[in-house]
Amino acid sequence: MVEQHQQELKKQLWNIANTLRGNMSADDFRDYILGLIFYKYLSDKLNRYCDELLAEDSITFVGSADDKELLNDLREECTENLGYFIAPKQLFSNLAERGKKQEFIIDELDRTLADIEQSTTAADSADDFNGLFEELDLNSSKLGKNPDARNKLISQVLVHLDNIDFHLENTEIDLLGDAYEYLIGQFASGAGKKAGEFYTPQQVSKILAKLVTLDGNVKSVYDPTCGSGSLLLRVAREVGSHNLEFCGQEQNPSTYNLARMNMLMHGVRYDKFDIKNDDTLEHPMHLEQRFDAVVANPPFSANWSASELHLNSERFADYGKLAPKTKADFAFVLHMIHQLNETGTLAVVVPHGILFRGAAEGHIRKHLIEKKNYLDAVIGLPAGIFFGTGIPTCILVFKKNRKNDDNIMFIDASNHFEKGKAQNFMRNEDVERIVDAYSKRESVEKFAHVAKLTEIEENDYNLNIPRYVDTFEEEMFIDLDVVATDLAELETKMHSVDADIADFCSQLNIKAPFLSGKE
Repeated sequence: MVEQHQQELKKQLWNIANTLRGNMSADDFRDYILGLIFYKYLSDKLNRYCDELLAEDSITFVGSADDKELLNDLREECTENLGYFIAPKQLFSNLAERGKKQEFIIDELDRTLADIEQSTTAADSADDFNGLFEELDLNSSKLGKNPDARNKLISQVLVHLDNIDFHLENTEIDLLGDAYEYLIGQFASGAGKKAGEFYTPQQVSKILAKLVTLDGNVKSVYDPTCGSGSLLLRVAREVGSHNLEFCGQEQNPSTYNLARMNMLMHGVRYDKFDIKNDDTLEHPMHLEQRFDAVVANPPFSANWSASELHLNSERFADYGKLAPKTKADFAFVLHMIHQLNETGTLAVVVPHGILFRGAAEGHIRKHLIEKKNYLDAVIGLPAGIFFGTGIPTCILVFKKNRKNDDNIMFIDASNHFEKGKAQNFMRNEDVERIVDAYSKRESVEKFAHVAKLTEIEENDYNLNIPRYVDTFEEEMFIDLDVVATDLAELETKMHSVDADIADFCSQLNIKAPFLSGKE
């Protein structure tokens, strides 16, 4: 069912891509499509919810459009339980049907999106819906030179999207994640350059989520660079429940909107998630909270202020030095450690350079291992698995109270992947192999090594994976005498064949392509 749904989704997205081809950049295309997908989701969910409420009275939500008293009751019920309300005439299916009839719907669609946000104004869900559709500028010239052209284009998009069945009852279907991954894959030239800001490949998300949930009892999860929220939701999927406390922060406003959309599309109640829009390192929003699971894929080697004032922050004060201004990797790591509770697990994707670079980073790395003893594992990932970058990456796992506090687990999974055209992919068996090795914590030849802390100290706290996991494959021995003998035999056979060909040419009275017997 899931695979069939993905194929249907890709078909409709491709139809929409052909409709919009040449009109806008990949980034703009993505924002419009995902915003309209979200509108359809909200519409379908509310329509289904209201139909269930009205089932006993043998009426439908659409059929109640003229009953103002009933609609007021439904508005109150929906705002309380779903966090928003959409009037029957504003349902996605209604506008798509009118668009199919070539009616002018742009203005009404604009009002509908504004009304959805307006419906939450006095509700607890207001913060989670505010500005959700701000990227959908329906009067933009990108959609057409005049209102009629824009209306025609948007109508076509709505009709295509109306053909997508959201399968709301199937929790295994990640519509926004599937749509986003497909859009990046098809339009990598535009979207790929920013992909690290808000998207983590699903298999990498799966590894991180499995690592932080192995010990069980996860009731809260936090991602300081949450992007579209896929990592937070993956943790919930591993736990088997969306009844968690979800917290995250995202600097990019457009991506922040995607994260909130993603939460709501996956059935996370508006009062169960707290996603903030700001720079996590400079303006952290959840400093007083601690979490059972912390996951992240921060932007690699990003710039940050590295202001000396940060040394007064309890996030960084213990370490004596700050991450370099042009490499904020350790700043994110230390921030995440601060947010981790005493029994929780942190898993973060970082560039390989963090394992061996010196100066301030070397100082912080040594302090984390020697003084804090928080580092639990280092896992090397294959190259080329992230959209838009081929930089080597790894996963660091941290715990404040480690069971195996006299060693660090090293795993080299760099050679375990499937090669693709645009980027490489990790298979399910590659994911399971990593998680299994981490869980068993045993050395595996050419794949995993349990390094004692004394061994780390001997390497001057350099964590470069090849120092601990030997994946060297000896080249096959070549006997040059045998090769020389084989070449001589081939030469003899070639002379014999040349002579036969020359004889045939002579019998046919045609010129031979070479001189027989020529040395």
